[in-house]
Amino acid sequence: MNISDFEKIKLSVKSAAEKAGLKEYELYFSTEESMGTEALKDEISSFSFNTSGGLSFRCVVDGKMGSASSELVTDEAIEEMVLRARDNAKVIESDDVAIIFKGSEKYAELPPVSDELPDASAARAATLETQKKMYAASDMVTDGTQSGVSSFVANIYLYNSYGLELSNKVSNTYTVVAPVISDGKESVEGFELAKGIGGEAADEAVRKAFENTAAKLGAGKIKTGKYNVVFSAEQMRAILSTFSPVFSAKNAMLGLSLLAGKEGKTVASEIVNITDDAIRSDAPLKTPFDGEGVATYRKDVIKNGKLETLLYDLATADKAGKKTTANGHRAGGSISIAPYCFCLEAGEYTLDGLFELAGNGIYITEMKGFHAGADAVTGDFSIECEGFKIENGKKTAPIKTFTVAGNFFEFLKNISALSDKTELPVSAGFTVFGSPAALIRDMSVAGE
Repeated sequence: MNISDFEKIKLSVKSAAEKAGLKEYELYFSTEESMGTEALKDEISSFSFNTSGGLSFRCVVDGKMGSASSELVTDEAIEEMVLRARDNAKVIESDDVAIIFKGSEKYAELPPVSDELPDASAARAATLETQKKMYAASDMVTDGTQSGVSSFVANIYLYNSYGLELSNKVSNTYTVVAPVISDGKESVEGFELAKGIGGEAADEAVRKAFENTAAKLGAGKIKTGKYNVVFSAEQMRAILSTFSPVFSAKNAMLGLSLLAGKEGKTVASEIVNITDDAIRSDAPLKTPFDGEGVATYRKDVIKNGKLETLLYDLATADKAGKKTTANGHRAGGSISIAPYCFCLEAGEYTLDGLFELAGNGIYITEMKGFHAGADAVTGDFSIECEGFKIENGKKTAPIKTFTVAGNFFEFLKNISALSDKTELPVSAGFTVFGSPAALIRDMSVAGE
């Protein structure tokens, strides 16, 4: 897919819109090529190559927004899509204002990304290399261990009747390792990602996978009680992800967020700073514009504990009498509100420094079942966990099968210290979550 292909599609859409009598409309077109390999034991167990894409079209008819989508790009399919969107607009009952965005004054210029997927033979070789290194890491690595390489390149184009034309290209390649490790008495499983393919990426993935997985062997239990708890950066990211809908202005308007009416007020500990930035330098994927064509930018969501802003798209911003925060996400033909690179910013302590502050407590490295154990509306959560004891300021023995309970809104207020590095995931979509490790004191833990 290149810009000349999009030009042909754009001309077809313009012609169809003119025939349909439409004056305000928008075209969004995305394509993706992806490749993946997996190894089991000492051979490639799967290889895949996929190409996907689709058009979405929105138009305004009598002040209402209609939308339709198509995976076909023929003139006939495009004309049918445009007519469906027009007809949908005539029956829509939403009271949201219908806005086709005219464009921002300036858009960020992003560095170029890879145009092509890795060579298939190189991907296979790197997968087998990683698998071999994983087995060589220890004789405790057993069958069932898998390694793989995944890569994708995606293109996004946006055009509307006001002459706004935008495009963005993103790509990523990463190595994955899922070891099974046994000491002869029990087996444990792990999972690790590293950016890149083969070589250093394989070494990093294997090292982390073995260290983190083997450390879980021999896990014991812990007694029920109140504990000082250090959440790993990865688990803090999971918590942010689970409760991120509470930062949506639309959810606040619908009564689905307890942050409604809290803008400008203190909602967290004064050391809590949360930002959202679609062009953050270390974000896995970046975009200079949101799903409505608005220029993205870095924003303080919580600053020194105060809620600076919720996240808005064009329609919710209009209702609230505010400016959009450029958080309109495209899902087919519809727009929803979501963060981009949503990060709890780092504090001042090393991870070992957090253990020292905790004194005696728990270090949580795995949380399971957020889909069933967390309520984003009330903020309540009760999650099964695994991790390690903290004794005399040091991480010690592994522990498992205990439950941590709390409330997200109180959780934000009770963060007492943060580690000095905000960690981001290796691979994800445009919406990602970053966080340092965090210390929360006197949390309720249910164990033995």
